Amino acid sequence: MSIYKVHFKWKEKEISLSAKSLDLTHPYFVSIRDLVFPEGGKLIIDPSQDEVKRTFGSAEHIMLPFQTVTLIEEFKEEQPKPKIRNFTLMEGQEEEKEDKV
Repeated sequence: MSIYKVHFKWKEKEISLSAKSLDLTHPYFVSIRDLVFPEGGKLIIDPSQDEVKRTFGSAEHIMLPFQTVTLIEEFKEEQPKPKIRNFTLMEGQEEEKEDKV
């Protein structure tokens, strides 16, 4: 599944919104649904992101005029990080490899 990041101008500010659904079929608007906001619980709070969340966070559907949109990016949804395990070489396997060569 893709995540779309839409950059646009609003009240003379550059704003970025992330969403799971984007529709470009309307002739004058970019339709954005299923907004995605960063998870809370961070030590560092970005006031600009906090303002964007307060302004657009409760919206189910946003339609932006094409003239205000400056960039649309598409990213693959982040997968959970894999667990990293240490593997050890067992004795005896190295000798078998040398015999076969």
